[in-house]
Amino acid sequence: MKQVTQTGATVEEALLLALHELNLTRKQVDVEILQEAKKGFLGFGSKKAQIRVTEKQAQKPFAVQEAAEPLQEKAEPVENGQSEVAEPQIGSSLSTIEENLEIQTTSENAEVPFERNDYELAISKVEEYLSDISKQLSISDLHIETVQQGKVIQFNLSTNSAALLIGKRGNTLNALQELAQLVAHQYVKRFIMVKLDVGNYREKRKQSLEVLANKMADKAVYTGKKVELEPMPSNERKIIHHILADRLDVETYSKGEDTKRHLVIEPIRA
Repeated sequence: MKQVTQTGATVEEALLLALHELNLTRKQVDVEILQEAKKGFLGFGSKKAQIRVTEKQAQKPFAVQEAAEPLQEKAEPVENGQSEVAEPQIGSSLSTIEENLEIQTTSENAEVPFERNDYELAISKVEEYLSDISKQLSISDLHIETVQQGKVIQFNLSTNSAALLIGKRGNTLNALQELAQLVAHQYVKRFIMVKLDVGNYREKRKQSLEVLANKMADKAVYTGKKVELEPMPSNERKIIHHILADRLDVETYSKGEDTKRHLVIEPIRA
């Protein structure tokens, strides 16, 4: 019996990390919430969510488990060449999704046994889910291209309303990716990685981060003082860590907790 205790900024983030470590799906585990995430006040008293995930010893065939509560995070439009939209449209988007859309695990689906095409079923259900979300956001021109490489399934979305699906610094996109991951896990036996992109945003963002990383590193070396970047998600901090890893004149590390966690670039004195 596999078991792991995992922490995360949210319960759903901790759950995804635990599932990845155990190489199991949501249906194959029991989840015990040891501590809910707490934002605190003005950055003080915040706490991470902590859960205990245990592999089930006996499972009913294709038993449907309730998905973890979706990530709730305010999403806003981004720049990066995308047209801006009014904040109220996006601010309520995730809550609207949670209220009006349910992960499709009907009794009919629950009776379908796992077959070789379970990945195809998962892909179909995620595409259907993303289409439903887009309709909730009044997006009528969504096009989805899906690419599968091993355990990684990439969903590339295109629409003239890309900003609605991306949000400020990709916040909405990251939240939708977590939701899509949970949907996919309803239909596969083993852990798979779902990746979501809109209008090649992630590559554009990566290029922007490369420019920012080197610019701030040069600033740190020139001034002789450390430079603290604004808070950003872990995947973006990893990109900057990787970009600056080969530089011998600076070092990088993360600082802060939860939504306040950010990256620091510090010059190395000879």
